[in-house]
Amino acid sequence: MKKLLAIAVIGVLALTTSGVLSDSMAGSRPKLDRRVDEAITSFYEKSYTGKELAQKAKGMLVFPKVYKAGIGIGGEYGKGALRVGGQTVGYYSTTSGSIGLHLGGQKRPQILLFMTNKTLEGFRNSDGWEIGVDGSVALIDIGTGADLDTNSIKDPIVGFVFGNEGLMYNLSLEGTKISRLDD
Repeated sequence: MKKLLAIAVIGVLALTTSGVLSDSMAGSRPKLDRRVDEAITSFYEKSYTGKELAQKAKGMLVFPKVYKAGIGIGGEYGKGALRVGGQTVGYYSTTSGSIGLHLGGQKRPQILLFMTNKTLEGFRNSDGWEIGVDGSVALIDIGTGADLDTNSIKDPIVGFVFGNEGLMYNLSLEGTKISRLDD
Protein backbone atom coordinates (compact mmCIF):
# COMPACT_ATOMS: atom_id res chain seq x y z
CA MET A 1 0.00 0.00 0.00
CA LYS A 2 2.85 2.40 0.77
CA LYS A 3 4.26 1.82 -2.72
CA LEU A 4 0.92 2.65 -4.35
CA LEU A 5 0.61 5.79 -2.26
CA ALA A 6 4.13 6.86 -3.19
CA ILE A 7 3.40 6.25 -6.88
CA ALA A 8 0.22 8.33 -6.66
CA VAL A 9 2.01 11.21 -4.97
CA ILE A 10 4.84 11.12 -7.51
CA GLY A 11 2.32 11.03 -10.38
CA VAL A 12 0.38 14.01 -9.07
CA LEU A 13 3.58 15.95 -8.45
CA ALA A 14 4.80 15.10 -11.94
CA LEU A 15 1.58 16.44 -13.44
CA THR A 16 1.65 19.67 -11.48
CA THR A 17 5.36 20.41 -11.90
CA SER A 18 6.08 19.21 -15.42
CA GLY A 19 6.94 21.61 -18.21
CA VAL A 20 3.73 20.60 -19.98
CA LEU A 21 1.60 21.91 -17.14
CA SER A 22 3.77 24.80 -15.96
CA ASP A 23 2.41 28.30 -15.54
CA SER A 24 4.65 29.70 -18.27
CA MET A 25 2.39 31.15 -20.93
CA ALA A 26 5.11 32.00 -23.43
CA GLY A 27 3.98 30.74 -26.82
CA SER A 28 1.13 28.66 -25.45
CA ARG A 29 -1.76 31.15 -25.66
CA PRO A 30 -2.86 30.33 -29.23
CA LYS A 31 -2.82 26.61 -28.44
CA LEU A 32 -4.77 27.15 -25.21
CA ASP A 33 -7.28 29.38 -27.02
CA ARG A 34 -7.83 26.64 -29.63
CA ARG A 35 -8.41 24.08 -26.86
CA VAL A 36 -10.84 26.44 -25.13
CA ASP A 37 -12.75 26.86 -28.43
CA GLU A 38 -12.88 23.06 -28.85
CA ALA A 39 -14.09 22.57 -25.27
CA ILE A 40 -16.87 25.14 -25.75
CA THR A 41 -17.97 23.51 -29.02
CA SER A 42 -18.04 20.08 -27.34
CA PHE A 43 -19.93 21.54 -24.36
CA TYR A 44 -22.60 23.03 -26.63
CA GLU A 45 -22.95 19.73 -28.52
CA LYS A 46 -23.38 17.76 -25.28
CA SER A 47 -25.79 20.10 -23.51
CA TYR A 48 -28.34 22.38 -25.11
CA THR A 49 -29.27 23.62 -21.63
CA GLY A 50 -25.62 24.37 -20.91
CA LYS A 51 -25.48 26.39 -24.11
CA GLU A 52 -28.57 28.35 -23.06
CA LEU A 53 -27.02 29.10 -19.67
CA ALA A 54 -23.71 30.08 -21.28
CA GLN A 55 -25.53 32.61 -23.46
CA LYS A 56 -27.02 34.18 -20.31
CA ALA A 57 -23.74 34.12 -18.38
CA LYS A 58 -21.70 37.28 -17.79
CA GLY A 59 -18.48 35.27 -18.07
CA MET A 60 -17.27 31.75 -18.86
CA LEU A 61 -14.12 30.22 -17.36
CA VAL A 62 -13.05 27.25 -19.48
CA PHE A 63 -10.44 24.65 -18.54
CA PRO A 64 -10.24 22.35 -21.58
CA LYS A 65 -8.02 19.74 -19.89
CA VAL A 66 -7.95 19.26 -16.13
CA TYR A 67 -5.70 16.37 -15.15
CA LYS A 68 -6.69 14.56 -11.96
CA ALA A 69 -4.95 11.60 -10.33
CA GLY A 70 -4.69 9.91 -6.98
CA ILE A 71 -4.69 6.91 -4.73
CA GLY A 72 -5.81 8.12 -1.32
CA ILE A 73 -4.02 11.43 -1.91
CA GLY A 74 -5.27 13.21 -5.00
CA GLY A 75 -4.41 16.27 -7.01
CA GLU A 76 -5.48 18.05 -10.14
CA TYR A 77 -4.18 20.77 -12.44
CA GLY A 78 -5.27 22.54 -15.59
CA LYS A 79 -4.96 25.79 -17.52
CA GLY A 80 -7.79 27.76 -19.05
CA ALA A 81 -9.16 31.09 -20.15
CA LEU A 82 -11.85 33.47 -18.97
CA ARG A 83 -14.14 34.63 -21.76
CA VAL A 84 -16.36 37.69 -21.45
CA GLY A 85 -18.51 38.62 -24.42
CA GLY A 86 -16.84 35.83 -26.41
CA GLN A 87 -13.35 37.35 -25.95
CA THR A 88 -10.51 36.02 -23.80
CA VAL A 89 -9.81 38.48 -20.98
CA GLY A 90 -7.38 36.42 -18.91
CA TYR A 91 -5.65 33.08 -18.42
CA TYR A 92 -5.96 30.98 -15.27
CA SER A 93 -4.80 27.77 -13.63
CA THR A 94 -6.82 25.45 -11.45
CA THR A 95 -5.20 23.31 -8.76
CA SER A 96 -6.49 21.08 -6.04
CA GLY A 97 -5.13 18.55 -3.62
CA SER A 98 -6.93 16.35 -1.14
CA ILE A 99 -6.77 13.27 1.00
CA GLY A 100 -9.67 10.84 0.96
CA LEU A 101 -11.43 8.39 -1.31
CA HIS A 102 -9.51 8.82 -4.56
CA LEU A 103 -8.57 6.08 -6.95
CA GLY A 104 -7.40 6.43 -10.55
CA GLY A 105 -6.76 9.23 -12.97
CA GLN A 106 -8.64 11.23 -15.54
CA LYS A 107 -8.61 14.19 -17.86
CA ARG A 108 -11.73 16.29 -18.24
CA PRO A 109 -12.94 19.70 -19.36
CA GLN A 110 -14.47 22.00 -16.74
CA ILE A 111 -16.50 25.13 -17.33
CA LEU A 112 -17.61 27.70 -14.78
CA LEU A 113 -20.37 30.12 -15.73
CA PHE A 114 -20.59 33.38 -13.82
CA MET A 115 -24.27 34.24 -14.02
CA THR A 116 -24.10 37.70 -12.40
CA ASN A 117 -21.85 40.71 -12.83
CA LYS A 118 -21.23 40.66 -9.07
CA THR A 119 -19.79 37.12 -9.06
CA LEU A 120 -17.77 37.75 -12.22
CA GLU A 121 -16.24 40.95 -10.84
CA GLY A 122 -15.59 39.29 -7.47
CA PHE A 123 -13.68 36.55 -9.29
CA ARG A 124 -11.75 38.93 -11.56
CA ASN A 125 -10.76 41.19 -8.66
CA SER A 126 -9.54 38.35 -6.44
CA ASP A 127 -5.88 37.56 -5.88
CA GLY A 128 -6.62 33.83 -5.88
CA TRP A 129 -10.09 32.33 -5.80
CA GLU A 130 -11.12 29.14 -3.99
CA ILE A 131 -14.33 27.26 -4.74
CA GLY A 132 -16.33 26.78 -1.57
CA VAL A 133 -14.59 29.70 0.18
CA ASP A 134 -14.75 32.64 -2.23
CA GLY A 135 -17.70 31.30 -4.19
CA SER A 136 -20.13 28.42 -4.07
CA VAL A 137 -20.58 26.52 -7.33
CA ALA A 138 -23.56 24.44 -8.41
CA LEU A 139 -21.81 21.47 -10.06
CA ILE A 140 -23.51 19.69 -12.97
CA ASP A 141 -22.13 16.49 -14.50
CA ILE A 142 -23.32 16.40 -18.12
CA GLY A 143 -22.46 12.69 -18.27
CA THR A 144 -25.44 11.82 -16.06
CA GLY A 145 -27.78 12.39 -19.01
CA ALA A 146 -30.15 14.48 -16.89
CA ASP A 147 -32.05 17.16 -18.76
CA LEU A 148 -31.76 20.53 -17.05
CA ASP A 149 -34.28 23.31 -16.78
CA THR A 150 -32.50 26.65 -17.13
CA ASN A 151 -35.31 28.38 -15.23
CA SER A 152 -34.70 26.24 -12.14
CA ILE A 153 -30.98 27.06 -11.94
CA LYS A 154 -30.69 30.20 -9.84
CA ASP A 155 -27.11 29.80 -8.57
CA PRO A 156 -24.74 32.72 -9.27
CA ILE A 157 -21.98 30.33 -10.42
CA VAL A 158 -22.66 27.09 -12.30
CA GLY A 159 -19.93 24.53 -12.98
CA PHE A 160 -20.03 21.84 -15.65
CA VAL A 161 -17.86 18.73 -15.85
CA PHE A 162 -18.06 16.63 -19.01
CA GLY A 163 -16.17 14.39 -21.40
CA ASN A 164 -14.23 12.50 -18.73
CA GLU A 165 -11.36 10.41 -20.07
CA GLY A 166 -10.01 7.83 -17.66
CA LEU A 167 -11.35 6.38 -14.46
CA MET A 168 -11.54 8.30 -11.21
CA TYR A 169 -13.75 7.77 -8.19
CA ASN A 170 -14.39 11.36 -7.08
CA LEU A 171 -16.47 14.27 -8.39
CA SER A 172 -16.02 17.52 -6.54
CA LEU A 173 -14.72 21.02 -7.11
CA GLU A 174 -14.63 21.97 -3.41
CA GLY A 175 -11.27 23.31 -2.34
CA THR A 176 -10.16 23.99 -5.91
CA LYS A 177 -7.94 27.05 -6.14
CA ILE A 178 -8.05 29.18 -9.30
CA SER A 179 -5.23 31.63 -9.92
CA ARG A 180 -4.51 34.11 -12.68
CA LEU A 181 -1.51 33.15 -14.80
CA ASP A 182 1.25 35.67 -15.39
CA ASP A 183 0.85 37.63 -18.59
